[in-house]
Amino acid sequence: MIGKIIVASAALLAVCALALYFYAHHNWHPLAAGTAINRIVVEKSAKKLSIFHDGNHIKTYRIALGRNPVGAKQEEGDMKTPEGIYQIDSRNAQSSFHLALHISYPSDEDNKRAAARGVSAGFDIMIHGIQNGRGWIGAFHRWKDWTAGCIALTDEEIQELWRVTPDGTTVEIRP
Repeated sequence: MIGKIIVASAALLAVCALALYFYAHHNWHPLAAGTAINRIVVEKSAKKLSIFHDGNHIKTYRIALGRNPVGAKQEEGDMKTPEGIYQIDSRNAQSSFHLALHISYPSDEDNKRAAARGVSAGFDIMIHGIQNGRGWIGAFHRWKDWTAGCIALTDEEIQELWRVTPDGTTVEIRP
């Protein structure tokens, strides 16, 4: 009797583990091949990133932000995600995080504000996946804001975003 209970418990545990893994790594509603976007809108307070083509909403992803997410980035090391209008100006397939789309932060205005305060505005703001070697975390990475100011998706989501986002895409980051 005890043996049957142990086997049933182990089977239930395995099913639950598989269900959690599937949830954490599944790309819900994948985009069709050939999809392209020309605008990304990040709403920091709602913790979401939405993609658009010619004003038409395509998809929304849930995200994690910098560890200090309230307010615009003011200086290097403040752990804030910037706010403003930028562009995707490059990409890094060899990033320390699973794929990285570089955002054109800091703008001239960001640099002027920081210089007036005698600080560096910071740099290397990206939309990226999870740190290499930790992709198993999947969707659970969103439970806490954890980046140094970047915008983070699951590895599966950044793969899709990477595929549909050309360089030059507008990125609007709202409070």
